[in-house]
Amino acid sequence: MRPYWAVFLLVALAACAPSATTPSTVQARIEAPVSFYPSEVGLEWTYQPQGARSDEPPYRLSALGTGSFAGEAALRFRFSGRGQDRIYYRRIGPDGVQLLGFEENITQTRVRFNPPLQEYPPESNLKLGATWGGKTSFVTTLTVQNNARIAEDSLEYTYTVAGESEFSTTAGKFKGYRINLDLKDSAGHLERYEIWFVPHVGEVRTREGLLLVERNFK
Repeated sequence: MRPYWAVFLLVALAACAPSATTPSTVQARIEAPVSFYPSEVGLEWTYQPQGARSDEPPYRLSALGTGSFAGEAALRFRFSGRGQDRIYYRRIGPDGVQLLGFEENITQTRVRFNPPLQEYPPESNLKLGATWGGKTSFVTTLTVQNNARIAEDSLEYTYTVAGESEFSTTAGKFKGYRINLDLKDSAGHLERYEIWFVPHVGEVRTREGLLLVERNFK
């Protein structure tokens, strides 16, 4: 059975250059205002591991718009680069941001959370000291061979807004929230990750430790 952190770091984010990369494309600049939790079609974020050279291939997160996941309407986000290609499915609305699951296009696998994982709370609840979380089960299936089940487990998670900070990356200077994410698997193993979130911008530092270096919107 896969360790629980593999659900979030599925296909390790290796710092070394992989054999396959995603071709670089120029995304059109979006001038219109974006939402508190940005999700408008066409938005794109470019990330690099901390310390990466500017000429190294980046990771990209792209907002693709509406779709369906396990029969539920969802917003699709594609994460690609350095040999990875993954689609995340989220609900974003008055209840915050909920991750329904994701699909790995390269390994042809699908991970579904039940209940959906609450990544962010309602906008008004995102403040210093706020905490949210829960317990969820996840099932990994193949997207071929009649959705054969290959792994399942559960995890407990807790998000805590640990501080309000100013962040500086290649993409600019930002003021937002420093969030700790604690994950505990069914065996009791605990791991902590740090996220930097900026309203109307998105994640300036992802839980995998990637830093925002560029975006195609204000």
